[in-house]
Amino acid sequence: MTHKSKILIKRIALSLGAFLLLITAFTIYANIRVEKAANERIYTSVDAIPYNKVALLLGTNPLNKWGRPNSYFTNRIKTASELFHAGKVDYIIASGDNHTKEYDEPTAMRDSLMAHGVPEDRIILDFAGFRTLDSVVRAKEVFGCDSLTIISQADHNARALYLAEANGIEAVAVAAPLRAGRWVRTRLALREWLARDKMMLDIWFGKQPHFLGERIEIPDVMPQKSYATVEGMTMRIVSPDPVKTPVDSLIVEFTNTRDADLTTGEWYRIDTKSATYRLVKTFSYPPYQIQKSDTAYVEFQIR
Repeated sequence: MTHKSKILIKRIALSLGAFLLLITAFTIYANIRVEKAANERIYTSVDAIPYNKVALLLGTNPLNKWGRPNSYFTNRIKTASELFHAGKVDYIIASGDNHTKEYDEPTAMRDSLMAHGVPEDRIILDFAGFRTLDSVVRAKEVFGCDSLTIISQADHNARALYLAEANGIEAVAVAAPLRAGRWVRTRLALREWLARDKMMLDIWFGKQPHFLGERIEIPDVMPQKSYATVEGMTMRIVSPDPVKTPVDSLIVEFTNTRDADLTTGEWYRIDTKSATYRLVKTFSYPPYQIQKSDTAYVEFQIR
C-alpha cells in the first residue's frame, strides 16, 4: 500500500468518524429537546389529564405483521374511548394513513371507537395523516385546534408534543399502554430516536403536510336548551353540569312564573337522538280528571 493510499484511508476513516460523531451529537440534542418539551405533559391516567375539546388519535396499522390485532392500535383505541367517556374530550380526530383503498387507518379507528361506545358524530376522520407531522399540523391548520390532547404510546407522544409546540398548539398527551418484549422495545426506541432526528430537520427546513385543504370547523358541544309548550315554564339540569358519563342521577330545577297551580308527578322521560338527549316532563292542572297538561323540555349533550 502506497503512502498516498494510507493517507486517503486515514482521511476517509476520520471523515466517517466525524460524521458518526455528528449524527450521535445531533441525536442526543434532538432527544433532549423532545424530552424537555414533553416534561410533565404526558399523563398515564385518564382521570388526571385536563379537559380539552379535541383529542388527536394518532393512527397505526390495526394488524401486526402476522395478521393479528396490533396491541398498539387496540390500546390507543381503548385509551381514546376511556378519555371520551370520562368527559375529558368532546371530539376525537382519528388521523391516519389512507394511501390506498385497501389500507385505511382512520376508518378502522372510527369503527373501533364506535364499538367502544363513542358516538359517530363525535369522531372526525382525517385521511391525510400520513405522518405525525401531517396529523399535528393539520389538526391546527385544517381543524382549527389551538389546544389538543394527543393519544399514542409515550415515546410517540413526546415527538408529537414537540411538533405541537413548534406549531403553536397547547397540547398534553395521554400514554396508551405499551406491551412489548425487551427486544421490541429496544428496536422501537432506536426507530423513535431516528424519527426525532428527521422531525427536527423537517421543522428546520419548513416541511409541510402532503395535503392541507379547506378549513373544517369542529362545533362546540351544545349547551342546555330549555323550552316548553307554554311560556313562563323552564327546566334546567343543575348537576352535573356539564353532564358526563357515567350518569347516575340528574338534579333538575323547574321554574314556573305563570299564575297557575300544577303538579309535577314523579315521571321523567329521556329521548335520544345520536349524541343529543332531551329530558321531558309533563305537568297536569287541577282538577286532574280534566286531561289538560303542558310539557317542559331541556336538550343537552353528554361529555
